[in-house]
Amino acid sequence: MTTTTDLWHHYGRIRAEGDRAVPDTFHWTWSQDGGPGAELLGDLSGRVVADLGAGAARHAAHLVMHQDPSEVVAVDSSPAQHHIATDLFSHLAPRLRIVRSDAVSHLRGANGPYDVLYSVFGAVDFTDPRELLPAALVALRPGGRLVFATLAHYLSGAPAQADITAADVPAKTPEGAAATMRRWVLQEHIWVKALDEAGFARISAEVLPATGEGPRTAATLLLTAYRPA
Repeated sequence: MTTTTDLWHHYGRIRAEGDRAVPDTFHWTWSQDGGPGAELLGDLSGRVVADLGAGAARHAAHLVMHQDPSEVVAVDSSPAQHHIATDLFSHLAPRLRIVRSDAVSHLRGANGPYDVLYSVFGAVDFTDPRELLPAALVALRPGGRLVFATLAHYLSGAPAQADITAADVPAKTPEGAAATMRRWVLQEHIWVKALDEAGFARISAEVLPATGEGPRTAATLLLTAYRPA
């Protein structure tokens, strides 16, 4: 578990106070209002699934309620996000398991192989892919699937990195002081290369255009890859 300052302490708190419902929809886009849905994860009937960087576990709760997985594990390193997710959705146990851990540690210590791993602007964005992707490969069963949505460019409009390089992005400490955290915003071919070097196969990528205008809108880069059978 992380012992560093929780830079996600404030994230999602206001929504959690007024919206306790399991979402009816599953979106991959940054704006969370369009594009493909959970069908990209395949048939989840009887499958074991993990949401990497699950936050308040809303996507995970949706899968439990609207698909038929045997288990969805919502993994997040933030104590605050773990508390919010537990408060909102602990009633969905045991099919929903809410775990406080960084994604790499969880994947390396997984007791059994996962059928599907996914991240919606979650741990894939905030973890060095040279550590996360190999751990994800090992945690997947042969033929298992990894799907993740990440920023196609910076929220400022600046282009994504042409190498595996993180940028410091604004954050706040629990006390409200300004801070930064590392985020990996990479070009499509860099993600594809990183997945290939980690051992993934059948890699595909798609850019989902931004659905609105404004200073923080962004296109979404959606990637799917498989552990070789």
